[in-house]
Amino acid sequence: MTTLYIDADACPVKAEAERVATRLRLPMVLVCNGGLRPSANPLVSLVIVPEGPDVADQWIAEHCGPGDVVVTSDLPLADRCIKAGAQVIQHNGEVLTQANIGPRLATRDLMQDLRASNPFMQGGGAAFSKADRSYFLQSLDRVMTAAQRLDRS
Repeated sequence: MTTLYIDADACPVKAEAERVATRLRLPMVLVCNGGLRPSANPLVSLVIVPEGPDVADQWIAEHCGPGDVVVTSDLPLADRCIKAGAQVIQHNGEVLTQANIGPRLATRDLMQDLRASNPFMQGGGAAFSKADRSYFLQSLDRVMTAAQRLDRS
């Protein structure tokens, strides 16, 4: 059965993801290091992993597979999930695939190196908008419906 996994520690679209999972009647798993309240929704479960770097990412990568959908903005995690056969979508609604994850990882590594060599270089993106939430909902609905169809065949 298709399962929706959420890298939940800093996920701004948990409520939107829960709406889609509930409408499609699919299980959703929130994975975090703590600090989240369990949902009253019977389709939503909460997995609290021990503190530590990338422990939640490791749990998600080990449990997801073909037919599943993962919501994360963590590119190394996205790469591992894609390799495991899962569909991956970012918080902004962008779908990550085998075709676009490599260049994304390379850019991420380059920017990390540039920031390390220049302490005055500032990062940070635009604020998360209503349009971003709307695009995420549309994208997640499309990806989840397609994953559900694949899972049934």
